[in-house]
Amino acid sequence: MGTKHRSYLGGAGLALLIIAAACSAAPDAPQPPQEAASAAPQAAAAPTEAPTPADREAGTAQEAPSTAPAPEGSKSQPSTESGATSEPTPAALEAAPETTVAEATPAVEEGKEPEVSFPFSTFGWKTDFSKTSIDFSELFSGGPPKDGIPSIDDPTFEAIGEVGDWLGDREPVLALEINGDARAYPVQILIWHEIVNDTVGDKPVVVTYCPLCNTAIVFDATRPDGLVLDFGTTGKLRFSDLVMYDRQTESWWQQITGEAIIGELTGQRLEFIPAPLVSWSEFKQAHPDGQVLSKDTGFSRAYGTNPYVGYDTGFPFLYRGPQDTRLTATERVATVSAGDEAVAFPFSVLEEEPVVHYTLAGEDLVVFYKKGTASALDERIIADSHDVGATNVFRPVVDGQELTFTAEGENFVDGETGTTWNLLGQAIEGPLMGSRLTPVVHANHLWFAWAVFKPDTVVYRGAAGG
Repeated sequence: MGTKHRSYLGGAGLALLIIAAACSAAPDAPQPPQEAASAAPQAAAAPTEAPTPADREAGTAQEAPSTAPAPEGSKSQPSTESGATSEPTPAALEAAPETTVAEATPAVEEGKEPEVSFPFSTFGWKTDFSKTSIDFSELFSGGPPKDGIPSIDDPTFEAIGEVGDWLGDREPVLALEINGDARAYPVQILIWHEIVNDTVGDKPVVVTYCPLCNTAIVFDATRPDGLVLDFGTTGKLRFSDLVMYDRQTESWWQQITGEAIIGELTGQRLEFIPAPLVSWSEFKQAHPDGQVLSKDTGFSRAYGTNPYVGYDTGFPFLYRGPQDTRLTATERVATVSAGDEAVAFPFSVLEEEPVVHYTLAGEDLVVFYKKGTASALDERIIADSHDVGATNVFRPVVDGQELTFTAEGENFVDGETGTTWNLLGQAIEGPLMGSRLTPVVHANHLWFAWAVFKPDTVVYRGAAGG
C-alpha cells in the first residue's frame, strides 16, 4: 500500500496561521526558539491550492490529491474531514513549525553564573525547570499549547450491549482489566485526547496514547508515598513521543518510558500496567460484561476518523533524532524490557510465526499474535484501515506447570493439556478452562520510537534467525 500523505495545509505558511490562531487563544502558549525553527526541515510545497480555515469550517473544502511519499526529514501533511470539527486537528497543529523566538539570554555580570535560557516559554508553568535529566534541545513543540490536546478527566462508559455501530469490530481498543473491572478505550477516541485519567477496579490510572509513536500505555497513577497524580499534555514532543505533565507538581513525564524528565519528580518512574491493543471484537468476546469508553466526552471531535492519514506507511514527519535502520521506521513491534535488556518482535515476523517462546533476562515469555485488528493510522476512517493484527505477551506457566503453545485457527493451544486459549490469555476450552495466563507488560510501538529510547534492543528475526 502506497503512502497516502495529504497536502491540504498548503505548506508551512498556512500551518503558521493555524498555530498562531491557536496560541492567541491561550496565554500560556509556548514560545519556541529561532534555532529550532531554522534547524527543522522545511515543509514540502503543496502541489495544489490549499483550502482556507474558513473553507474547512464551512464544510466547502475539497480534499487535495494524494502526494508522493515525503522525502526523509520533510514534513508530510496529515488530513482531516472537512466540516467534521471547527477546531484544527492534532495533526494540523503538530505539523506546524516553531513560530516564535526563544527567550534571550541576558548579559552575564562578571563573577555571576549565567542564567539558563530555555528553548521554549516557561510562562504559565509552575514546573521546577532547574531539575532535569534531559537536554532541553531535545524537546520540540508539537504545536498545541499546554492542554491544547485536552485530556479526558471525567470519563463515562457504555455497557457492551449498549454500544451501537459507531465502533467497528476490527477497530483497535486498549484493553484494561483490574480487579475484575474490564474496560476498553477505543483508539478512535484516544487519538484526539491522548490521556484519560480514570479509576479502574478502585485503582487510579492514567491511560495514554501517542499517535505519532503508536504507544498505548497504562500507568498506575498513585506514587509510593500515596500521592495520586492526574495528567495533561504539555504540547511538547521528545523524539516524537508525547511529553505529559502531572497537575500536582507540574513535573514533565516521557510517556514511552514512564519517567519524569523535568521538574520536582525528575528521575521517578510510573508503574506500568499490562494493557494490550486488541480489536473491539476480541475485547467484547472476552469481556461480555465489560465497559467501553463513551464518545460523550464533553468535546466535539471527529471520533472514528484518523487525522494522521497514511502515517504508518510513510516516514514519521515530526521525528527529529537518530535512526535505527535495522527495521523500517514505522514497522510495528511488540516490545518487552527487563532491566537493561529489551527485545522487539516485528509484526512482519509474527505474521509468519504467531507464537514465539522467548527467554529475556532469565524469564520465559510467550508472545501471541493474531490477525484481525485495524491500524488507527492508515485510512481516514479507522474502521476501513488495513489489518495489522494484535499481540499479547504472557508467562507460559499455570499452577506451576510450564506450557508450550501453538497457534490453531484464531486461538492458541497448549501441548501439555490441549487447552484452548484466546489472545487475552483466557482458557476458553479444555482441562484448564477458566484459567488465566499472567500478562507481561508490553506495547505495540512503531520501531523508530522504541529504538531511540532503547537502542540496545535485540530484534527477533524468527526461529531461524534468533
